[in-house]
Amino acid sequence: MRRLIVEEPVTRAAPWAFRLAWLSLAVVGLALLLVRDPRAETEAALAALGSGVGLAVLAVLLAGAAFVRIWREGARGLGTAVGGLMLAALVLAYPAYMTVRGVMLPPLTDVSTDVETPPAFSRSRAAWMARNGRLPRDSSPEARALQREAYPQIAPLTLDLGPDEAFALALKAAQNRKWQVVESYKPGGRIGNGRIEAVVRSRLLGLPYDVTVRLHPRADGTRIDVRSATRFGDRDFGQNADHIRAYLDEIGNLALAVK
Repeated sequence: MRRLIVEEPVTRAAPWAFRLAWLSLAVVGLALLLVRDPRAETEAALAALGSGVGLAVLAVLLAGAAFVRIWREGARGLGTAVGGLMLAALVLAYPAYMTVRGVMLPPLTDVSTDVETPPAFSRSRAAWMARNGRLPRDSSPEARALQREAYPQIAPLTLDLGPDEAFALALKAAQNRKWQVVESYKPGGRIGNGRIEAVVRSRLLGLPYDVTVRLHPRADGTRIDVRSATRFGDRDFGQNADHIRAYLDEIGNLALAVK
């Protein structure tokens, strides 16, 4: 008597999910190297990064299709589908986090401690070169209103120190934060305000943000205003406010240490 051998079905979606997940990981890794390289074209690197994220999303969809067939038909390939899903989730973890922040926060690209008269960005040759010929545009009244509502704690810092001492602390804080200081001027002269112009890069992607600091001498000390602007994209995902908060906290800690 001959025994019939019945082979279990194998889902083709599982191995494809695994392959695409590995491909997305490789594309995202390469894109991260490119976007952090100052010699590379940032827009092209961001496009490659988006392609890698898209491949990861496709891998998740294929893994989901594989799970459905495995559940309904008892097909093989569960381990492969799980592996693809885990790799894709690794790629999508940070974009998902930033997406949540983008939904919860207003679409701002420019944040300042002074919403009425924000510090102006330098137009010097050194500043233009550091910003690749870009000059951040002033925000609209609507955008400033959104900032007031979203970040009421973003406000000027006034130190009960003289302008020279305050400038030294502000410059030290920028250096401690690993900012690329483009130019700096002590308070004094006809205008009286001091200024620090810098470029800040995000930790993971290394994307540039343009920052200017204004130091205004007052009778009760020195007022420090900070403005941070996004260079790429139509929203900052809260990064500009984070830069300002961290910087002012650094100055505050330095001021406490000298007392």
